[in-house]
Amino acid sequence: MNASTRKQAPDSQPASYEQACAELERLVQQLESGQMSLDDTLKAYARGTELLRYCRERLQAVEQQVQILDGGELQPYVSERVGGD
Repeated sequence: MNASTRKQAPDSQPASYEQACAELERLVQQLESGQMSLDDTLKAYARGTELLRYCRERLQAVEQQVQILDGGELQPYVSERVGGD
């Protein structure tokens, strides 16, 4: 992984869920390119694992907040589209 494609230090916490997803997407693209050295591939995989853990934790926290707002029950998402499917 080169410095131009990685904007954060490997152990830094993303500023947001969206930033973590964007960085994770870049890492996946780099890994899929097959152009990384073995050491960089291992570092990218480790960083990806950290980002995935961060995203899962954020989603769980949001889910808990939704459950609290819905009185303890997680309600299924219902699209409010007009005109039917």
